[in-house]
Amino acid sequence: MSERSKFLESLTRENVTVVLVDHQVGLLSGVRDITVDELKHNVVALAKAATVLGIPLVVTTTAADSMWGPTAPELVEALPADQKVIDRSTVNAWHDNRVREAVEATGRQKLIFAGVSLEVCAALPAFAATAAGYDAYVAVDASGTFSRTKRQAGLLRMQQAGVMVSDYATLMVEALADNAAPESGAVYAALDMPFAVLVGQISAAHQA
Repeated sequence: MSERSKFLESLTRENVTVVLVDHQVGLLSGVRDITVDELKHNVVALAKAATVLGIPLVVTTTAADSMWGPTAPELVEALPADQKVIDRSTVNAWHDNRVREAVEATGRQKLIFAGVSLEVCAALPAFAATAAGYDAYVAVDASGTFSRTKRQAGLLRMQQAGVMVSDYATLMVEALADNAAPESGAVYAALDMPFAVLVGQISAAHQA
């Protein structure tokens, strides 16, 4: 491995892209390792926080007009107005030239993947991106799958492949970096973590 360690480098708003894979209504209907409401909440929060931070999004579906249906409407609403959704046929999103080109166009080295299902939609492009020299992360709570066994197997394989796993809020807070940044309030509002609401209430009480 080179002198740099991807495991120790920080995510920043300048070095990361978020790749959202196949959060489609048909696939969401089969999710069993997390509630569908929680999964929708988390991926929407990830998309909103990334947008606040100016982090590029690459969004893709597979067979949207047939097998798996459209992107969840809650996610569509959270995306920037000019966001393109790339519909493809390949199982592995990375194997679609348009997806790779969209990632390359951002010029960022670090990629956060989230997808349904975890072990296919998120993990397979994360493996391929790692092989291509990118630093791949997976937001595991913005990803879902169809059984506990599939989730465990996917997590194990990602660890074996050197893909870094975390949760959606930690990844975005790391990219935020400074709570004094002008965007910090909007980022935490986008993340919509219950405890953060309490922190805001405490802060407001002190300012009263």
